[in-house]
Amino acid sequence: MRIRSLLVAISTAMIGVFGAASGATAAPEGPQPIIGGGTVSSAPWAAAVFSNGSFTCSGSVIASQWVLTARHCISGSMSVRVGSVYRSSGGVTRTVSATYTRYDLALMRLSSPVSTSTVTLASSNPPIGSTNSIYGWGMTCYSGCSASTQLKTATVQVTSNSATDAYGGQAIRSTRISGNAWRGDSGGPQFYNGQQVGVASTADGYSIQNYGSVAYNRAWITSVAGV
Repeated sequence: MRIRSLLVAISTAMIGVFGAASGATAAPEGPQPIIGGGTVSSAPWAAAVFSNGSFTCSGSVIASQWVLTARHCISGSMSVRVGSVYRSSGGVTRTVSATYTRYDLALMRLSSPVSTSTVTLASSNPPIGSTNSIYGWGMTCYSGCSASTQLKTATVQVTSNSATDAYGGQAIRSTRISGNAWRGDSGGPQFYNGQQVGVASTADGYSIQNYGSVAYNRAWITSVAGV
């Protein structure tokens, strides 16, 4: 991800800028199955997020003119590609006319509506121990590889609903089952029972990831985007 990095200490977890950081527990060197999981053949609600023309993050379409992603993804001139599982081709592209942020969530208002299906947003956090799905175009190894050209998904297990995202908001913490999140997955969705429960914020690049809670920010999302 441009996901921010999660610094894991002996008895607690601290948030830091994504990438190498002093005091972090290092992920294994060499190619590792970071996202793991598998590729997705259809996800019309998925949004590839670009900053100044370069792919930077993942996101989800929550309404015809609104995309939900992570706050730390917002920089420069923003645009999105929606309606395609390929981040560099297919679907339609839109520029972003306005952005709104709260904790590590960001709402991007598109320059014009898109005709595609949208995600359903959750009003409660997923149960501890539940199996959830995450999606994104992030890197498929710890280092030395680029972001995936095709959207991928993996399953994770929820371990806490009282973690924090990169800006201090409530977050859902999970550990790897079939894969986990890394750079490029930032802003991508986490789903439980068909509803989006989280937005990718921080990770350690090996097993742990924190996703900003949709339920915690639900009233704000409604006040801005009307959904």
